[in-house]
Amino acid sequence: MQTVSVEELSSRLQSLPPNPRIVCSGNMAIPWEGVSVVDQALPSYVLNALNAPPGLPERDGVTVETCFVGAGMRRHPGLRYVPSRLSLVPLLFTRTLLPDAVLIHCAPPRDGQLSLGVEVNVLPAAIEACRARGGLVIAVVNERMPYTFGDAQVPVDHVDVALEIDTPLAAHTPGTPDDESAAIGERVASMVLDGATMQLGIGAVPDATLNAIIGRKELRVWTEMFSDGVLALDAAGALDRDHPLVTSFVFGSQELYDWVDGNPWVRMLRTEKTNDPGLIAQQRRMTSVNTALEVDLFGQANASRINARIHSGFGGQTDFIVGALHSPGGQSFIALRSWHPKADVSTIVPLVDEPVTSFQQSAIVTENGVARLWGHDEREQCRDLIEECAHPRVRDELWEEAAELGLA
Repeated sequence: MQTVSVEELSSRLQSLPPNPRIVCSGNMAIPWEGVSVVDQALPSYVLNALNAPPGLPERDGVTVETCFVGAGMRRHPGLRYVPSRLSLVPLLFTRTLLPDAVLIHCAPPRDGQLSLGVEVNVLPAAIEACRARGGLVIAVVNERMPYTFGDAQVPVDHVDVALEIDTPLAAHTPGTPDDESAAIGERVASMVLDGATMQLGIGAVPDATLNAIIGRKELRVWTEMFSDGVLALDAAGALDRDHPLVTSFVFGSQELYDWVDGNPWVRMLRTEKTNDPGLIAQQRRMTSVNTALEVDLFGQANASRINARIHSGFGGQTDFIVGALHSPGGQSFIALRSWHPKADVSTIVPLVDEPVTSFQQSAIVTENGVARLWGHDEREQCRDLIEECAHPRVRDELWEEAAELGLA
């Protein structure tokens, strides 16, 4: 690994093939200094990143490519969305999305190994695919990046050039869940058993659920990501200290970053492991909690598109639903508000008219109640979705639609 200046990095980038594909750390770990150098050095390029925040370059010649669309990509004029379950994205780097370079955001090396810090995800697979093709591996080495273990560790000799920075990480401090989110969290928590293994994301409902399971015992974590809720579980003694906390990326407060820094209890694993339905199924009482934009009377969930425009993607929802249902004592929940406050529409609809993201969950949960799906016939599912989950103001209309669909 050679430490270089901005000018030297720019020169190295110009040796890449025309319009190169550059796989970059995603989520909130985007190495902005590296992206800036790329954008100034190359007239055209493809930047591949998962769930990127606002701030990506927008100009002619820039294509942003992803299998999961983040807030900074939804309206990007150069968006290229490649549908894929998250567990399968690493395979694409050896088949159709061949990387010419990889741009990673790292913690400084310890004992000859850098660390990908808070963002592992698909990056190990991208590094391997890039090196196999003789591509360029670039590390933006940040003194502020927490040092994490597991698949986060990258030998320094796997990196060609490094740009050193000292920049604070993007952080998020969870707020107090609103009343509806708290009600949903309480309903989900009431079905979580002692000894369960949890998969939860970030947001008001996951935060509320974590707040509500603080009284549980021997909980484990096997998830795509976690945030500050894990700190509260640890402080309350709710976690199984004999089992590692398994995740693929972390996003939260500076307190969380300080906690994961050098913490051997946290195992950062690559996506092929965290999202492998077979490995998920091996976890004790695997409990998956995801959300959706809408759910229909057949129990089909749309979490990906709004008016045909891509909003996010498959992500790991299907991976964890399948894995959880195959786990002994496992459960999988879709938790959402019954009414979308911004769009002013019901989230329980007769029939989704967007592509289906997932189906056959254990149950759908709203602030109004719980509809058990798996193991119940379609009429029972429909009845509970209307009577237990839907907002009262649309129940009569949904019953009319259910009759038209042969569900009543």
